[in-house]
Amino acid sequence: MKFKHLSFFFEKIEETASRLVITEYLADLFKEIAPEQIDKTVYLLQGRIRPSFESLEFGVAEKTVVKSILSAFNLEKKLFDSEYRISGDIGKTAEKFKKEIMSLEEKDLSIDEVYRDFYRLATSSGNGSQEVKINILAHLLRQSDPLSCRYLVRIPLGIMRLGFSDMTVLDALSWMIKGDKSLRPVIEKAYHVRPDLGFIARTIKEKGVDGLNKIGPEVFTPIIMMRAERLSSGQEIVDKIGRCAVEPKYDGFRLQVHYKNDQVKLYSRNLEEVSYMYPDIIEGVKKEVGAKEIVFEGEAVGFDPKTEAFLPFQETVQRKRKYDIESKAKEIPLKLFAFELLYKDGENLVGIPYDERRKKLEKSLEVSGKISQDTILLAPGELTDEGPKIELLFDEAIAKGLEGIIAKKLDGIYQPGARGWNWIKFKRSYSSKIDDTIDCLVMGYDVGKGKRAGFGIGAFLVGVYDTQYDRYVTVAKIGTGLTDEEWQEIRKRCDKIRTDDTKGYEVDKMMSVDVWVKPSLVVEIKADEITKSPVHTAGRSNKNSSGLALRFPRLVRFRDDKNPQETTTLTELEEMFAKQNR
Repeated sequence: MKFKHLSFFFEKIEETASRLVITEYLADLFKEIAPEQIDKTVYLLQGRIRPSFESLEFGVAEKTVVKSILSAFNLEKKLFDSEYRISGDIGKTAEKFKKEIMSLEEKDLSIDEVYRDFYRLATSSGNGSQEVKINILAHLLRQSDPLSCRYLVRIPLGIMRLGFSDMTVLDALSWMIKGDKSLRPVIEKAYHVRPDLGFIARTIKEKGVDGLNKIGPEVFTPIIMMRAERLSSGQEIVDKIGRCAVEPKYDGFRLQVHYKNDQVKLYSRNLEEVSYMYPDIIEGVKKEVGAKEIVFEGEAVGFDPKTEAFLPFQETVQRKRKYDIESKAKEIPLKLFAFELLYKDGENLVGIPYDERRKKLEKSLEVSGKISQDTILLAPGELTDEGPKIELLFDEAIAKGLEGIIAKKLDGIYQPGARGWNWIKFKRSYSSKIDDTIDCLVMGYDVGKGKRAGFGIGAFLVGVYDTQYDRYVTVAKIGTGLTDEEWQEIRKRCDKIRTDDTKGYEVDKMMSVDVWVKPSLVVEIKADEITKSPVHTAGRSNKNSSGLALRFPRLVRFRDDKNPQETTTLTELEEMFAKQNR
């Protein structure tokens, strides 16, 4: 397929707000595309050239793209700036100027040719690399038609304005085969183990859905992490899963460890590779894990060598940094409590019972058992089928400053990317107020007034994920309860991800904000209770009905370890509302 034809699909998708229509357009595209091009096409649809966990970025700023446009079309900067101010869209600005010039270089580029040049652009580094990037993009623009120029400019800036998520792509792959979403659960199950949309799409295109059955863990491809259900008493847990293993729930960073050929990579919950942040854990894995290749999970917690006490999250979080890593590692060393084994020496362990995974995990750690000496520790666990015992273990965990406990079903499997009754998070009983926190997506903010005029932000809008419609729905606008430093921090973070594309948001006009942001920033919110609201869209069936809202919401912390689709779901919020009102 030619890139010009692909751009036609881009435009059709951009011009519709209907999730179903977008799905159908994508399905039509996937039907037409050749198997050897579909993976590249899927990456380009995302504004990428490789899956996100590979961390291969284009490495260009808007000013670099502007220089490419000026070079390609021989423009004066003032003329470009004037048109850009009018359109507010760098892609459409490039498209307009391309329409006004004749280019002897223009040719019908294939998707493969465009992808090849974008790959060269992204991998160019070192002295003079920015000039190389400018020349590559300028050459592509000179060779392409006007509509293609719109998207050639947007792709490296990550502003495609197509308004769909990974889940819509999975729906479209099902739609390509069956004309409906019925294959989505099968495709999504494979995607949770190998979250590489290009790989999944090419596998289906070449081998059909049956080809997904052979997909298992791959070292250095992160598995989307399993999540826990919630219950509010020890007896409820026993009634649900019977005799279970109870493990502490640590308040640190959940990491997925991949090890092979003396190389270690660490991935966060949102599939970001964070290996460079934690050199002490890297060394610990090399010395204390006995396997040729392995994938396991654990929670990294700060440790005070003097007192041999574990540090609260507020201190542990200081280890998440890009600079002064070595010095901070000496100041706040980490211990990794290993609690799940997913793959070892060629054996896929995702589908075997918990008690078997646990035994294999125990045999995989070559440690002394002394907290002061080891970096990798086995998370302690206790078997019980007594509700009061679970309550006691919870109280002991809280007394130690931990988050609580996790109860694990002994014959339960590991379910990548899913919540299930194989893991249960213990929380205190719900009464008229909610004890649990809610992970929300920041959708935008209002500019500050009065005292906050100096911060440039006065309130921010948050929402939860509606999995049924693949969108975010609002639950609160938060204007109080933050320190001056937190207001400045959230403004700083939001300004890096500003957008005018609100396709994936369902927002009542009464809750509209001054500045919208891309779905990226997740925050943990505490609220007194969940109430009904006519101006919030969570659970609202139509504009005249009421949705769910958070009463007296306040910021607990930023959840940089979570991606947007790991926010609390609308279904979970509705369950919390129902429990609260019992």
